[in-house]
Order: sequence, then C-alpha cells, then structure tokens
Amino acid sequence: MLVVTGAAGFIGSVVVAALNAGGESDVVAVDTLGVHGKFKNLRTRSLIDIMSPESLMEGLNGGSIKPTGIVHMGAISDTLEQDADRLLEMNTHYTRRLAEYCVRHGVRFIYASSASVYGDGALGFGDSDAVTPKLLPMNAYGFSKWLFDAEAIRKGWTDKIVGLRFFNVFGPNEYHKDRGASVVFHSYGQIRDTGKIRLFESHRDGIADGEQKRDFVYVHDVVDVVLWLLKESKVSGIFNVGSGKARSFNDLANAIFSALGKEPNIEYIPTPETIRDHYQYFTEADMSRLRAAGYAREFHPLEDTVADYVNGYLTQPNPYR
Repeated sequence: MLVVTGAAGFIGSVVVAALNAGGESDVVAVDTLGVHGKFKNLRTRSLIDIMSPESLMEGLNGGSIKPTGIVHMGAISDTLEQDADRLLEMNTHYTRRLAEYCVRHGVRFIYASSASVYGDGALGFGDSDAVTPKLLPMNAYGFSKWLFDAEAIRKGWTDKIVGLRFFNVFGPNEYHKDRGASVVFHSYGQIRDTGKIRLFESHRDGIADGEQKRDFVYVHDVVDVVLWLLKESKVSGIFNVGSGKARSFNDLANAIFSALGKEPNIEYIPTPETIRDHYQYFTEADMSRLRAAGYAREFHPLEDTVADYVNGYLTQPNPYR
C-alpha cells in the first residue's frame, strides 16, 4: 500500500495518475477536498480510500494503515500565505510526524520541499546539506519548508528519507490553485480573454523587461523523478527538482503564443510594490546531486512541454490528467 498526501492537489494527483498508469492501484489518497473542485483531479483514479490528514495519522498510529511508502505532497503551497502558524502546523509539524513514523518503521518517505528555501538566491541554488542551515527564505511559506529540511539534516534523517525542492512546476491539474497556478496557466487565460500576455517590468539595471528568469519544469518530468525514487529505495537525501536551465518569462510567453499558432503580444506592467523588494530575478536548479544519485533521464525542453500542456490540456474540453 502506498499513501499519497495532497493526492487531490496539483503534483499529488499526477503522482496518483502515474502510479495507476504503472499498474499500482493499492493507493490511499489523503487530502481535504474543500470547495475548489479538487475532487475532479481524482475522478478517474483507482484508490483504496480518500481520507483526511488527521485520519491518516490516526490510522498510522493505531496500526490500521501500514504503508510501504508515503509520498507526502500535501502542504499549504500559497507563497503569499501570511498565517505563519498555519504554515508551520501543516508544512513543518505534520511533515515531521509523518517522517518520524517512516523512520521508526522503515517506510519509504518522499516529501515535497521547495526552491523557495533559497530566498533571494544569494547563496546559489546548490542542495548540499552544508548550505541548507545558512539559507534565508524570504516568506513564511519558504521558512516552513526550510525549517523541516534543516531539522531532517540535523537529526540525520536525510540518509533515510527523501526531500524534493521543486522549482517552478507547471502542468495539468493545477486548475484549482487560483493565484497560485503557474504563469503558463494564467498566461493562456490572458491570451484567451484579451489576446495578450502581461509580464512584469524589470526594476533592476542590466535586466530588460521580461528577462527575469526562472527554472520552469513540467509536472510530468517532476513525477518521473518521484516514481524513480520510489523504486530506488537506497537513494536518500534532499534534492533539487528542476529542469536545470533558467529561461526568461519572454521565452515562456513566446512558447505559449507559438503553441497557439499566434504572434507574440506582450505588455509589460510594473511589478507590484508589495512584492517588488523580494521579487526573484533568477532561479536555476543545480541538478548535480540528483544526477550523481543516478537519475539519468533528461528533462524535456520548455517549448515542448508548454506545447504539450497548452494543446494537450488547456485547450481541451476536459483538461484533467
């Protein structure tokens, strides 16, 4: 039995879909479905049960649930969330309780960390254990993720469990995320409604408008890493998961227009002052640690993955994975 938390969410639901596609139906989905239509991400899945995070802990502690592995994708993922206590409870303390159970019982544990732990990138984007304690996340979300990463390293758990620092993930099943959905999702909606994409101006010398760069990575590539780690049980540690190649927002916008067969039409707007001071101008995953651990598959090029998402999902009557 495999447990997937955040199973109705973005990455978690694609993990469940990939497990089912690989013949694994002995899956317990853990999530709170709420009112945002997340249930649609699980409508065609083969599952043992869907339960709340609290019910999972009760089942684990009471012995009624005995998984061979837990893929913990559940979290409060809104980077603008201001309730730090709520973030700590779900993103740090709940993750700790699951990790403690898995370490104690020898259960495979793979959890979602985040590239937001790197803050402004002043210390680079290397995922070595030595650098982690020195990182300075710039928001409460990043802090809640960093706090558990640092604890896992301090307690020596990283030779038993796996943490994944996801960079800018996009792809199917993110439709419920509202403001937290990817730039690809929102940009497609802008083209559909207005015929153009709005990007932030640059407020930094030497960087042109739209030339701010991110490590954009397709959710299917991300999930392939998760599945590989489920099989490679001897691999442990905290790893970056990105394409390893920073691309500009202009590149991304042009890829979306190209996928739709349209000429680029980009409008640049001022970056809101509320986020301007801590807006990141560059992120790029250092993938050397994951490569050294044995992961050899190449990540798909941005233009190919954007075209797949736009034409295979966003423009379709039923865009769900």
